[in-house]
Amino acid sequence: MSDGIQPADVDLRTDRAHGARIYDYILGGKDNYAVDRAAAEATKQVWPALPVHMRANREFMHRAARFLATECGIDQFLDIGTGIPTSPNLHEVVQAVRPEARVVYTDNDPIVLAHARALMTSTEQGRTGYVQADLRDPDTILSSPQFREILRLDRPIGLMLIAVVHFIEDDDEALDVVRRIVDVLPAGSYLAATVATDDFAPDQLAQVRRTYHEHGETLRWRDRAQTERFFEGLDLLDPGIVQMHKWRPDSDAHLAVPDSDIAMYGAIARKP
Repeated sequence: MSDGIQPADVDLRTDRAHGARIYDYILGGKDNYAVDRAAAEATKQVWPALPVHMRANREFMHRAARFLATECGIDQFLDIGTGIPTSPNLHEVVQAVRPEARVVYTDNDPIVLAHARALMTSTEQGRTGYVQADLRDPDTILSSPQFREILRLDRPIGLMLIAVVHFIEDDDEALDVVRRIVDVLPAGSYLAATVATDDFAPDQLAQVRRTYHEHGETLRWRDRAQTERFFEGLDLLDPGIVQMHKWRPDSDAHLAVPDSDIAMYGAIARKP
């Protein structure tokens, strides 16, 4: 089976900032460009908590993935909006618990495609694949050979939408694409998501949004009620929709982070 990675040259679009590369820069990665670093530094000027927030998002992904593998028995994952590989990646987290776990990664950023072979280091028992596609085009994801051959639709799947829906600014479109994917998943599947919000520092985060737009990247804040809509029809797990650092934290240190430093809700819900 093809791994979905093509060796052809890709346009890395280095003339504008990209959320995945800003994230990479803040986390200490090297797969970013001057425009991404400029956007990150400009954002930190108006909201110094950006690194704390982005690390909290990565930590939520690790906790959520580990929880689904350990507590819920999930050994199949669809990760949309993967971002630039940063170890431990999702498959490393879940295969440490379930070596047989299978993961399909998806992203639309060409630089993720360029580095996607780092996501192919599966255990012998498990399997990983990569699909170059946009969340806005769920049909391409769901019809891809990687999705159809790696994941089985007769068993539950963990859908990971970590820090991605805020790149779709139209609310109806964002809800539609998420529901179209959830609808395909079998009963017993889970949705784990973080959703960007300005509920806890609206003035500073209004400036963050302007800064992103000035550097060519999209960003859409959503309040709690708008966040809840992504989970309609699903059964939320305790503690429900909370700021992501408060979702089953590994230690009390997470709880010491000020609310104003975290601009995402996090939650996991089960499809009945």
